[in-house]
Amino acid sequence: MATVAAHEVRPGRGAELGLLALALIVGIGAYAIVGLATAGRLPAELPRQAAVLTTLAVGMHVVLRWRAPWADQVLLPATVALNGLGLAVIHRIDIAYAARDKFAGFADRQLGWTALGMVFAALVLIGLRDHRTLRRYTYTAMVVGLALMVLPLVPGLGTEINGARIWIRLFGSSFQPAEVGKIALAVFFAGYLVTNRETLALAGPKVLGLQLPRIRDLGPILLAWLVSLAVLVFERDLGTSLLFFGLFVAMLYLATERKSWVVIGLALFAAGATLAASLFGHVAARFTAWLHAFDNDVFNASPGGSGQLVRGLFGLASGGLFGTGLGQGRPDLVPFAESDFIVASIGEELGLTGLMAILVIYLVMTQRGLRTAIGVRDGFGKLFAGGMAFTVAFQCFVVVGGVTRLIPLTGLTMPFLAYGGSSLLANWVIVALLLRISDSARRPAPPAEQAPAAPEPDPGRTVTDDQLTERIVVRTSTHGDDDGEGER
Repeated sequence: MATVAAHEVRPGRGAELGLLALALIVGIGAYAIVGLATAGRLPAELPRQAAVLTTLAVGMHVVLRWRAPWADQVLLPATVALNGLGLAVIHRIDIAYAARDKFAGFADRQLGWTALGMVFAALVLIGLRDHRTLRRYTYTAMVVGLALMVLPLVPGLGTEINGARIWIRLFGSSFQPAEVGKIALAVFFAGYLVTNRETLALAGPKVLGLQLPRIRDLGPILLAWLVSLAVLVFERDLGTSLLFFGLFVAMLYLATERKSWVVIGLALFAAGATLAASLFGHVAARFTAWLHAFDNDVFNASPGGSGQLVRGLFGLASGGLFGTGLGQGRPDLVPFAESDFIVASIGEELGLTGLMAILVIYLVMTQRGLRTAIGVRDGFGKLFAGGMAFTVAFQCFVVVGGVTRLIPLTGLTMPFLAYGGSSLLANWVIVALLLRISDSARRPAPPAEQAPAAPEPDPGRTVTDDQLTERIVVRTSTHGDDDGEGER
């Protein structure tokens, strides 16, 4: 008779270490290629960049071995690869800016923000032992998230850049608090929806074959819609408004599995966008630049023209299928090539093939995040991980869609690739939270304790009624204790 022997499954992170080596080769190799293509020699700062990036990546790997040994082994290498490629492309744009006597030095700043972001990610993994702890602070997270979103409106603290009032000045540098606020709001959405999803999932009237929710349950989505409109109106930030409302609708769908919420969300977004475009000039200018980009008057309009968008499209067309090669293009001709339009810079020098490869890395990150959401055992973790994965995917869609003229430009930046300290810091924290949740999802459940088996009756011995009753009482009380312990 065959038997199965129980054995302990040990966590291993060898695959992550191998993928990290590959990710570092990609990032550091791209940095070296930029120097060889533009100056015919390796960059003088290459050893420093390589040492810092390698030290940070290995340090994160060690922290995961220590604090989250069961965590997903693909998320960290994918993030390091994107971050390294972003540093290389920003360095290439710095060289182009320096040749035109424009301000350069973005790559060094981005490396500093990378170090800070990875340190914060490590602190999250060390300090947060169980992601379910965040659920205790559901409404505190709501207050913090909303406060961070309206912080740029505080006189003397907020500052307006390029028509949008979404930054604050701290210690001589600008910071975008809404990037951190989206994490706090995701905590609130997950905590609120996991508590109220039964109510929100109740069936209401049926219209055109679609089961709508009850009218009384529309309050949360209407409130989220009004807050997103307020951000759009007062801060003139289409990107944050769209991300905030999209995150809430996505997590609402994950919580209730009701397609009607998605339909209502899209209808509210369309109504809000139409209303904003008709009432506010800065929103109307975005739509005009999108719909009539190649019109001569729209192209030359300042501010709010389509010159940046059209130049980005010309750069993508110049790259073709395989690109001009790192260091061989002219990404500096596009305004804000290092931040808002880094996708156009990459498309020009790496071509459609290189750009698609990078998007596949984002797709892998999103898939690992959604897989974590499916695997984790608690409802809060499922919603929170799903919301964080959606945030990364949605930002990529909005940015690439804007640069390729699929949708209007929003001002959002590509996670980990584009220059921007607040975005890089917030996205590294998102990766740390996904790693923490994935550790809980992949960790084997503790074996359930079994109740002691009753002794086999002796065939030659008569069991009295009192003895039989005593055995039944003992077994019943034992099972009751096990169930109660499980609930606690």
